[in-house]
Amino acid sequence: MMDFHGTSLIGGAFVPSGAGRVYHAISPVTGESLPGTFVDASSEDIDTAMQAAHQAAGELRRYTGARIGDLLDTIAEELDAHAEALVTRANEESHLGAARLEGELARTTGQLRLLADAARNETERLRRTDHVGGSTLRLLDVPVGPVAVFGSSNFPLAFSVPGGDTASALAAGCPVIVKAHPAHPGTSELAAGAIHRACERLAFPAGTFQMIHGVDHATGAALVRHPHLRAVAFTGSHRGGTALARLANERPHPIPVYAELGAANPVVLLSHALASRSEVMADTLAESLTLGVGQFCTNPGLMLMRQGPHAEAFERALVQRLAAAPEAVMLTEGIRTAYLAGIERLTHTAGVVSCHQADASDTLVGPSLMKIRAADALDEPSVFTEVFGPAGVLVLADDEVELVEVIQSLPGALVGSLFADEADGREAVEVIQALSDRVGRIVVNHVPTGVLVSAAQHHGGPYPATLHDRETSVGTRAITRFLRPLALQDVPEAWFA
Repeated sequence: MMDFHGTSLIGGAFVPSGAGRVYHAISPVTGESLPGTFVDASSEDIDTAMQAAHQAAGELRRYTGARIGDLLDTIAEELDAHAEALVTRANEESHLGAARLEGELARTTGQLRLLADAARNETERLRRTDHVGGSTLRLLDVPVGPVAVFGSSNFPLAFSVPGGDTASALAAGCPVIVKAHPAHPGTSELAAGAIHRACERLAFPAGTFQMIHGVDHATGAALVRHPHLRAVAFTGSHRGGTALARLANERPHPIPVYAELGAANPVVLLSHALASRSEVMADTLAESLTLGVGQFCTNPGLMLMRQGPHAEAFERALVQRLAAAPEAVMLTEGIRTAYLAGIERLTHTAGVVSCHQADASDTLVGPSLMKIRAADALDEPSVFTEVFGPAGVLVLADDEVELVEVIQSLPGALVGSLFADEADGREAVEVIQALSDRVGRIVVNHVPTGVLVSAAQHHGGPYPATLHDRETSVGTRAITRFLRPLALQDVPEAWFA
């Protein structure tokens, strides 16, 4: 059995238990408490953490990119060294499966190493020098200061304590305070321990990385309101992200909130592709729709196509695959309840027809598929709202013009997919042009689930997918969120390197 401190990591140590609210991780399978008692950080804890981060910010600002890169590499080493414990506990808290979590851990350490190289090479930092009017003007990017990261529920590693937000903020030279997600506090503590050990090995300031627990929303609110905080990174629900943004804007000195909120991502299936490989596409999309019980922000929630016999064949094949998909456990009871409420909302929306709806037991859910004519969908845009889980909506257009009109009417999304054959080329051009205004990433003949981690990646999109569509939480450009430009006129480099 694993032993847990159950308290927040502040100033280089797990603090003694205070008088905060006590909670446990809950098994999504049994509904019972898992080992470990966790305690909410107090307001005093948060202030202590912020003071430590503020002090560390001044030191980190002077560190070279090589030293920062060494820290990120060492964090990856520590995570790899404790992979078995991390995967075991993450599976207990999420029921995502060991294979999925092993892959997620590899993705997490891979992104840390990618960002380590970017920090060393300063690939995302602006540095420019001009000689104008007898003066020397230097423009450079500097770290913004302490950053708060809110971990997500559906990725206990890659978008949580050791995930891309933490890694990119550290790569920018910013101290990080992570608010652990209450759905996986044990995993969060294990990951925080790995980062803490890396900081100790390289003698980084105690406030470089810290983690606080908090099942109560007041904990996160106190963190965002603290005057030393300079930016927030969040992955989660639309309600949670916009609530944090309001808090950040209400401060005497507002700060940015970089929030990925999710969306119903469109998949467009063009006619020749449907005619030549509807069965294959049904296999591919059924797997994508049910992957991780549909608990991906890149889930293919909308499937758009023109009506006709090939669309009907695709629908039959997709229903067949979904009917054969096993029911499964979702991450939390709250997510399960929201999923079932979303399905209920869709089934009572004018024009929506149910194609397949699995029965839900006390703990399990299955995939759902519905359809609606494009004209009805344009009158009922609520069908374009994300239902987080294995839910898909077929949107059937009368012709190419109506298909493009639907795409142009969609809310912002993270990713848009297009399935097309060479013979669909002319229509594909129109579709891609329409998608380019609505999404942050376009993929052709691939499902939207699966975000490649590379310097060329962009994981963001127009609102409501994210609050800032120019920003990404994956890839090396994620670093730029936590840098700000500073112009120096006739300032000797020895005085400000």
